[in-house]
Amino acid sequence: MFFNSLAFAVFLPIVFFLYWFVCNKNKSTQNALLIVASYYFYSCWDWRFLFLLVFSTFLDYYTGIQIEKGKSEKSRKFWFWLSILVNLGFLGLFKYYNFFASSFSELLNSVGIKASPILLNVILPVGISFYTFHGLSYVIDIYFKRIKAEYNFIDYSLFVSYFPLLVAGPIERATHLLPQVKVKREFNYQTAKEGVYQIIWGLVKKVVIADTCAPYANAIFDHHPSMNSFSLILGAVYFAFQIYGDFSGYSDIALGVSKLFGLDLLRNFNYPYFSRDIAEFWRRWHISLSSWFRDYLYIPLGGSKGGIWMKIRNTFIIFVVSGFWHGANWTYVAWGFINAVYFLPLLLSNSNRNNIETVQLKLNFDSTKVLLRILYTFSLTCIAWVFFRAKTITDAFLYLKRLVTNHDFSFQYLDNERYSYELLLMIALFVLIEWNSRMKIEPLSGKRSTLKVALAIIAIMAFGTFSDYKEFIYFQF
Repeated sequence: MFFNSLAFAVFLPIVFFLYWFVCNKNKSTQNALLIVASYYFYSCWDWRFLFLLVFSTFLDYYTGIQIEKGKSEKSRKFWFWLSILVNLGFLGLFKYYNFFASSFSELLNSVGIKASPILLNVILPVGISFYTFHGLSYVIDIYFKRIKAEYNFIDYSLFVSYFPLLVAGPIERATHLLPQVKVKREFNYQTAKEGVYQIIWGLVKKVVIADTCAPYANAIFDHHPSMNSFSLILGAVYFAFQIYGDFSGYSDIALGVSKLFGLDLLRNFNYPYFSRDIAEFWRRWHISLSSWFRDYLYIPLGGSKGGIWMKIRNTFIIFVVSGFWHGANWTYVAWGFINAVYFLPLLLSNSNRNNIETVQLKLNFDSTKVLLRILYTFSLTCIAWVFFRAKTITDAFLYLKRLVTNHDFSFQYLDNERYSYELLLMIALFVLIEWNSRMKIEPLSGKRSTLKVALAIIAIMAFGTFSDYKEFIYFQF
């Protein structure tokens, strides 16, 4: 069941009605309903993996209590590492086993040793990377005595399996979501209205921007040896807006849906393509994952403290692991490595915290320099996205090589498509709207909100891509 599907359009109002009109007497019935709804939502992909979700939930719930009750450090460490190893073991088995087996086999074959890997014929459970990280952060926080263990299994289960964030985040923290889960929610019209606005804008991002850019990006990447320089530039730009519209659109819908139930989720995107350097980009892109790795990997490794070599080591570790989190392919590792190369000069020059506030422009020369920095940062991001999107690292290098050596900047692929210049105009309009709304959560609230909502719905109906069954990119992670 996808957020942009007819099934979800039926599912959501039913759950909303039951939540506020039938199960509104206390928080226990509210939470129980949301758990049932979440398990049904998840089982719509493959009900068999529901057992893995329940097992993971119970594992972290039980080990969290045992860690807190542990009378000795040895006992606490046993339950802590049991949770860590089992969680990472399942994640490694389903997501990375075939990758490592194939890579090791290729390595042996390259040195003349014949090897045929034994591969697992299993699909990747939807959302396993996300709900695994929910549980890991919870157990880690208990072990280091940052939070108390949750003894109510219903409340903890909802924290892990809450359907808006279950399959593609944001990656929540127990310190943020659990306190909300433990109290009865009262309906707030203003919050619900904000949620509806965010859902509508998320759908604009998904079906109008991402799904319209997707066929262009796919065709250009799939046929890059025959594309000219201009088409290859457009391919990288189209994919940049495809993945942004797709993932931030999902996050907006998730946050908006959650507001309908009176629960606030962590913000995941904050207009990242208006960043003035890569450090700012990573404070604004997939915020819940970036902050997760910062708090549970980067800082424990020493962060930016210590000598220059420790800073370099920690930077590469955090970005390469982040890349590997996205998928079992060397292209994701390369993508993470490239972002580390981008980030490192800022860290070593102590300029990685220069651009904290949202960008402001005035009619002067400094504003021109700011716009050039934004364009430069976006260009670097697009180069990295080529590796993220390419099937192999070789394909990514060939793509970039042809882009800089072809020297043909005429319209090529776009001339054959129904939406050519219109798509470029649509992207330009989208950028302009987001730019003017960069101080807000989404562009639809505020003055003339009714008109803006009406125009957004018209855009969804008129320009949205509905002919194909378009799933969200981050479901595969």
